[in-house]
Amino acid sequence: MAEKTLFITGASSGIGAETARQAVAKGWNVGLFARSADKLESLVEELGDKALALPGDATQVSEQQAAVETLAAHFGDVTAAFANAGRGASASGTLEGDAEDWQSMVNLNVMGVLWTAKAVAPYFQKNRGHLVLTGSAAGRTHIKGSVYSATKWFVHGYAGNLAEEFKEWGARVTVIAPGMVDTPFFDEAKPDKLKPEDIANSVLFALEADPRASVREIFVMPAN
Repeated sequence: MAEKTLFITGASSGIGAETARQAVAKGWNVGLFARSADKLESLVEELGDKALALPGDATQVSEQQAAVETLAAHFGDVTAAFANAGRGASASGTLEGDAEDWQSMVNLNVMGVLWTAKAVAPYFQKNRGHLVLTGSAAGRTHIKGSVYSATKWFVHGYAGNLAEEFKEWGARVTVIAPGMVDTPFFDEAKPDKLKPEDIANSVLFALEADPRASVREIFVMPAN
């Protein structure tokens, strides 16, 4: 059986780290991309030789491309990617929002996703790979003045456009749209909301679907 290798951005904690754990448990190799080298190395120690730490900045296309090249050289190919890196804004609304903070968020939530797609597209054109993107319930509804929500609307729109492009190669694209998840994304714990493993379950469901099935979107909301 061919090796399955997954590139994950935002892999050092939360949804990204839990997806790496579940992927390795299902036989995948994983490339762990994030800025925190120490956290990545700790995760590699936990996961073993099927994991590779790839420290880097998701807002830099050259760093994502170099990381994907390193991952492909290490495991032989890159057959899937999870564009998961993202963050919220420091203040809500247009009036109170900070311009520099918006720019930084757009660089990660929008450009970072574009750079992941750009980095893996040459591989997927040849190997019929699969790109998964972290969208949000916030990208499926209108929230008063939310620039963060708007970045996730972009992710949902781009995912659909990518799916139309990638299907010409036999490659697939999925957007995962979670509601509130109890992750370090929030300053305070959200114990009654979704857990990172719930979203990781959705990612692996999409990745392991029969090749004849293109799972375009998975919308996951807390039960309460």
